[in-house]
Amino acid sequence: MPILHHLNDSRSQRILWLLEELGTPYELKFYQRDAKTRLAPPELTAIHPLGKSPVITDGALKIAESGAIVDYLVRTYGQGRMMPRPGTADYEAYNEWLHYAEGSAMLPLMLNLYVSRLKEAGSPLHPRIDSEIANHLGYVDSALKGREFFVGQSLTGADIQMSFVGEIADVYQRLGPFPNLKSWLSRMHARPAFQRSIEKGGAYRFAR
Repeated sequence: MPILHHLNDSRSQRILWLLEELGTPYELKFYQRDAKTRLAPPELTAIHPLGKSPVITDGALKIAESGAIVDYLVRTYGQGRMMPRPGTADYEAYNEWLHYAEGSAMLPLMLNLYVSRLKEAGSPLHPRIDSEIANHLGYVDSALKGREFFVGQSLTGADIQMSFVGEIADVYQRLGPFPNLKSWLSRMHARPAFQRSIEKGGAYRFAR
């Protein structure tokens, strides 16, 4: 049985959602951010040296990267669901979205978060950051045109992995010009499994 080490208000929410979609038994261990610093508690360092979440353990196995966790859980517990058949064009697109979410899309969004804390000192960087955010969100929005899901005709791990990108963009109020992405995010949040993940994982400020 996989164990999800779950930090509130973090990327681990999407792993909890995935586990609910898969319907596989799992265990949930809770960790709370420091109310002042918003940092993860030191107890997470005992699970993984980086002290970050999500982390899953499954027997002797330990995995700490969201994309790798999604890939492992879908392959191991999906019973052929939630991923295209390997060797197909859809599978390659699926794999690309798994990497794209954290490898490219999240970078300008996280830069926006950190540079905003610099106030006036960070103002020279904002035009470039804003341009990159618009570039990536435009790319994602175009990919979702006329589509219900990122790949194929049903939910896959690509949708799970990309959810945090949409959520952070929504928190920054960047989704207005991107109706396809906004509609997709609303559909994902309306799914019963996502709603169950909120009930089990606790308040999640990135789902508005």
